[in-house]
Amino acid sequence: MTAGASGVSSGAAAAGLRVTWLGHSTVVVDVVSVGGGRAARVLTDPLLHRHAGLLRRRGARPPEEAWRGSDVVLLSHLHHDHAELGSLRLLGDVPVLTAPANARWLRGRGVRGVALDDAWHALGADGRRPLVEVRLVPAVHGHRPMPHRPNATNGHLVRVRAGAGGTDRTTVWAVGDTERFAGMGGLAELAGGPVDVALVPVSGWGPRLSGGHLGPVEAARVCADVGVRVAIPVHWGTLHAPGGRHVPRGWMDRAGAAFAAAVRREAPGTRAVVLRPGESWTTS
Repeated sequence: MTAGASGVSSGAAAAGLRVTWLGHSTVVVDVVSVGGGRAARVLTDPLLHRHAGLLRRRGARPPEEAWRGSDVVLLSHLHHDHAELGSLRLLGDVPVLTAPANARWLRGRGVRGVALDDAWHALGADGRRPLVEVRLVPAVHGHRPMPHRPNATNGHLVRVRAGAGGTDRTTVWAVGDTERFAGMGGLAELAGGPVDVALVPVSGWGPRLSGGHLGPVEAARVCADVGVRVAIPVHWGTLHAPGGRHVPRGWMDRAGAAFAAAVRREAPGTRAVVLRPGESWTTS
C-alpha cells in the first residue's frame, strides 16, 4: 500500500495498543503513539448494525465513536456476519484489506476493496519505516460455501513498530474463521517473531458449531500451537438465530469462560483476556 491508502502516521514508534471488542468478530485495534494520541485505528470484520441478514444481535449496536475514524479494515471472508455491506458502506472510503477475489467483489459493490497477498504491506508509508504492516495468512473455512459470493478465506497479521527507538515490534493475529489445520505452528515464522496478541474465534451464532470453526478447546490448542502470548476470544455471545437466544438456556454466555478454562489446561503459556462488547484491553 502507499501513503495515500490510509491516514496512518509513520516515522514514530507506538507506545502500545488498545484492543476493543465490539461484538462477534468486530475488533478495534488502536495504535497509541508515544505522545499518548491515536496513531492508527484498525478495524476487523465490521458488523455495525443490529442484524446480519437473518441473524440478530444481542444488545445495542456499537456506538459510532467506537469505530469512527478507522484507517483500515481487515476482512477475513465474505460470509454475511463478517462482510455486512451496510456496515462496510457506513465507514466511507476506507481501504478494506482482504484476499484478491474478495477485493474484486467488494469493488463491484462500491466498497474500496484492496487485494493483499502473503507479502507485508505498509500502511501510511512515506519513505520512513512504516508504523504498521499487514499481511494475509492462511485460514481453512470451506464449510457451507456461498454460491453468490467468492469463498476466499484468510486471517491477517499486523505488525506495529513499538518501543522508544522503534526497533521492537508488537504482532497481532486476527485469526478469522478457521478450523485448526496442519501448519498453524509456522505462524510465528510468518510473523517474524512471537504472536503477542491473537483475536481468536471460540464459538458461533448457535449452540452447535458447523465445520470450519473453532470451539473453546480447539481455539486454546491453536494458541498453544502458535505460541500466542495473549488471546482475546471473539465470535461468541453476540449473534443468534431468530428465537434462538435462549435455546438452550445460557448458551450465549458460555464460550468466553470455557475458552479461558481451556487455555489454562491446553496453553499454559497463553494469557486469556475475556472481554464483553465495548470493553478494552491495553498492552501498556
